[in-house]
Amino acid sequence: MYIPAHFAETRSEELHRIIREYPLGVLVTHGDDGLDADHIPMELDAEAGPHGTLMGHVARANTIWQRCPTGTQVMVVFRGADAYISPNWYPSKHETHRQVPTWNYEVVHAHGTITVHDDERFARRVVARLTRRHEATEPKPWKMGDSAPEVINEMLQKIVGFEIAITSLVGKVKLSQNKEMRDRHSAANTLALRGHDELARAMRDAP
Repeated sequence: MYIPAHFAETRSEELHRIIREYPLGVLVTHGDDGLDADHIPMELDAEAGPHGTLMGHVARANTIWQRCPTGTQVMVVFRGADAYISPNWYPSKHETHRQVPTWNYEVVHAHGTITVHDDERFARRVVARLTRRHEATEPKPWKMGDSAPEVINEMLQKIVGFEIAITSLVGKVKLSQNKEMRDRHSAANTLALRGHDELARAMRDAP
């Protein structure tokens, strides 16, 4: 990934934040048939290992757990907030007419080693953690105990768990850091008016 110095994000807390807030990862693998990508919601354990560990599960029918056995090197892409930026939103554009359209975004590439867990206990733990996290804002959070035990047991037999020990995190946050502060804030304000609150906040808070 091409990363100009002013767009590089190296703070682990920020990289972990993007992963937590946008947990649908793109698991990129390379096998005998070439490159492949699977879109999988993942749970981050930031305390497990020097860079954290990702956990998730796939359908047993998805052959990725067979094509990428334990020890396989993989990459997971997490895309954060993003939006189109019009040059008309920059005050300086109307003075110099030297601005052009662009796209602002946050992205994290997590490189690591996958471990496949084809056992019911691990799968149950992953499902419980994912459910607990994503049901937390519901008025009455759903939990596995809400379903009949035989239903849950049957579903768990149809999935395979995995974890990815992260060996490195590469982050890029393109937030108009290369623009004048008045241009950046003007663009952020326009984004906020159009409902892109997360990206607007990130642009205002960028160093």
